[in-house]
Amino acid sequence: VQLQASGGGLVQAGESLRLSCAGSKFTLNNYAVAWFRQAPGKEREGVLCIDSNDVSINYAGSVKGRFSMSRDNTKNTVYLQMNSLKADDTAVYYCAARPWRCSREYYGMKFRGKGTLVTVSS
Repeated sequence: VQLQASGGGLVQAGESLRLSCAGSKFTLNNYAVAWFRQAPGKEREGVLCIDSNDVSINYAGSVKGRFSMSRDNTKNTVYLQMNSLKADDTAVYYCAARPWRCSREYYGMKFRGKGTLVTVSS
């Protein structure tokens, strides 16, 4: 069982980026999937979560109205669409999954993938 986050990179402030979280050897559609991030020198924080009913929960007020999540069950992938990126969004982004319902606790997630680095230049 594996989660693979991808899509990170270097962008300028104001630009958009879409991160992908792909499941391997299990089906994501019965799982809540959350994105967490850890900026340099800061603790890891929850960003957004989408539960198995596709209800999104926002954990980080700073991304409200700019970030959103979606699923593509045919690709067993969950996406984090990030618009109007700011320098403060610079972080390593991790995706994690647990059955059915969201958790804002990273270690409360059953499966946790390696991160992908997002760097936003101002």
